Amino acid sequence: MPAPVAVRSVRDVERFAAGAWCAAPPPRVTRAVSSIVEGVRRGGDAALLRYEARFGAARPRAIRVTPAQARAARSRASRAELAAVRAAAARLRRAEASTVSLLRARTLRLGGATVRREFSALRSVGCYVPGGAARYPSSAIMSIVPAVAAGVPRIAVASPPGPDGEIDALTLAAADICGATEIYRMGGAQAIAAMAHGTRAVRPVDKIVGPGGPYVTAAKLAVSATVAIDMAAGPTELGIVADAGADAGHAALDLVSQAEHSPEARCFLATDSARLARRVAQAAGEAAEATPRSRIVRESLSRNAFVAVCASLPSALRLADLLAPEHVQVMTRSPERDAARIRSAGMVLLGDTPSAASDYALGSNHILPTDRGGRSRGPLSALDFVRLRVTASATRAALRASMPHIDALAAAEGLPAHADAVRGRLR
Repeated sequence: MPAPVAVRSVRDVERFAAGAWCAAPPPRVTRAVSSIVEGVRRGGDAALLRYEARFGAARPRAIRVTPAQARAARSRASRAELAAVRAAAARLRRAEASTVSLLRARTLRLGGATVRREFSALRSVGCYVPGGAARYPSSAIMSIVPAVAAGVPRIAVASPPGPDGEIDALTLAAADICGATEIYRMGGAQAIAAMAHGTRAVRPVDKIVGPGGPYVTAAKLAVSATVAIDMAAGPTELGIVADAGADAGHAALDLVSQAEHSPEARCFLATDSARLARRVAQAAGEAAEATPRSRIVRESLSRNAFVAVCASLPSALRLADLLAPEHVQVMTRSPERDAARIRSAGMVLLGDTPSAASDYALGSNHILPTDRGGRSRGPLSALDFVRLRVTASATRAALRASMPHIDALAAAEGLPAHADAVRGRLR
C-alpha cells in the first residue's frame, strides 16, 4: 500500500505557507528540555550520566573519549569509509579556505580617527553530532572542518553512544581525522546542557553548533542566553519546485531520501503541473515501500509531506520562498533563472542535482537552517567560528572636530555625561 502523500490545490500561497509547518518546539518538549538543562546545570556529571542512562541507548563507562581510543576507531572502519570521510573533508576544507580568505583585516583612517576591523577565531566551540541508534559521520565533518579552517583552538565534540556504550566507530574516526580536540560520549539535551554550563568532566564552550532532533534543537534554544548557538538545525527539510518537464521518479526519490532521516523530516513538492503532482505522489509512495527504512519514510511522508499544485510556476517558487526550507531543489527548464526568485532557503540546488549529494560530496555544508531560519542565514561555515574585533582611537583634533555632533546627539538622547566625557579631553 503506497504511503499517503497529500496532493493539494493551492491558490493563495501566502495563506497556505502561514499554516503549512509549525516551527516552534511542542510545549511538552520545551518543558522536558528545561528540566534536563537545569538538572545538568545543578547536578553536573552525576545528572549527565543519569540522563544518559534514562534517555540514551546505553550508559557510557566514561564520558570522555581518550585520544588513543579516538585513533583506534580508525581500525574499526573500512578503507572505503575512511576514504569517503577524507574526500568529503578535503572538499569542504577547500570551500572553507575560500571563505576565510575573504576575512582580511582593514584599517580605516577617518580624519584623525582610526578604526581597525579584523576577524579572530572563537576560543572554543562544541560540535553536536547526532548518533545513538543512527550514525552520522558526515555531520562530524560538516561541523569540525569549518571550525578548524577558522582557527578555533579548542573543538569539543559530543555524540550519543550506541547500545554498546560507545560512539559509532566511523563517527569517532571522522571526528579525529577532521581535528576534534575533545570527544564526549553524551547526547540529547543533556549534552547541550553540559557544553553550555560545564561539569567537572566537560568544560563549557563559547558556542554550540550542529544539527539534532526536537530535543537537541529545543535545548540549544534554551541555553542560548548562556552560550552562543549557530541556528535551529533541526529535523531535515526539503522543498522541490518542479515544472511539467521534471523527472517525477527523481523527485520522488529525493523526497524519500530526506524522509528517511526521521519521522520528523518535512518534505514538499510545489508545481504548476497537476499531472506531475499525481505522478510524484504515486512514485514517492512506491519508493517508500521499497526502501529499507520504509517505516520511517512512510511515517514522515504521511505526517509532514505534501504536494502543492499552484496556479503558476512563479506561485510555486513563491511558496518555496515563504516556507524557507533547509534545502530547495529547482527542477525546472531554467533553474538558474527560477532559483533567483528564492532568497530564503538554507541551500538551493539547481536542475537535477539531488539534495542527497550535497549531504556528502559536493563541498557544500549540510548543516543548514531549519524552521524558516533560511530567511536570515545560510549554511554553517567558517563565518560561524569567528568574531569581528574592532579597535578605535582618535586624536585630540579629531575629538574637537566631532564635538558639535557629539553635543547634539548626547543632548537628543538625554545623556549629557557622554558629551562631558569627551569635552574633558579637550581642556
